[in-house]
Amino acid sequence: MKKPTYAFIDASNLFYGGEKSLGWKIDYKRLIKYIKAKYQVKKVFYYGGVELNGFPYSIMDKQPIDLKKLIIYLEKKKADNFKLIARIKFYLKLAQFGYLLELKPVKIFHAPDGGISKKANCDVDMTFDLMRYIKDYSDVLILSGDGDFAIVLKYLMEKGKKVTVLARGERTARDIRQLAGKNFRDFNYLRELIKFET
Repeated sequence: MKKPTYAFIDASNLFYGGEKSLGWKIDYKRLIKYIKAKYQVKKVFYYGGVELNGFPYSIMDKQPIDLKKLIIYLEKKKADNFKLIARIKFYLKLAQFGYLLELKPVKIFHAPDGGISKKANCDVDMTFDLMRYIKDYSDVLILSGDGDFAIVLKYLMEKGKKVTVLARGERTARDIRQLAGKNFRDFNYLRELIKFET
């Protein structure tokens, strides 16, 4: 009996900062419907970061971040948290659509020149889950063009998994395109299928 197809979305690579360069807004409800129908995907994992702004959380709790409690916490603080709250509500909406959220706290780095950078590198988390669930799926759909995934995708192919990559052509590492070969799909061509209509 053939095992199901799983999809793994690297949000930071595919979407963050990407909608501006895409020139159009993604309708995430349409996206999940599309990939489930087109690729017969059973589970869609979404990897992203969330700013906690002092909210007590530890990976040692072995629980996902409670987004509803995080919103309550941020609303009680007097700081300007509107953008953070909007992002969390976006994640809650994704969960309603059927995405399996794999969120980690955003780390904030202060540069000597006073600059601030934020990072929630989820590559390791996504790689871990690709390997953790390897016996549960036969085919895998990767929504990322990050070259860091090349080695794990190569391994999955060596283990007989069919790997399809759906990523933005201009932001996809050459290694990923070469590995995927004919199973590479340019995300840009989906505009009319998954564009958010206002």
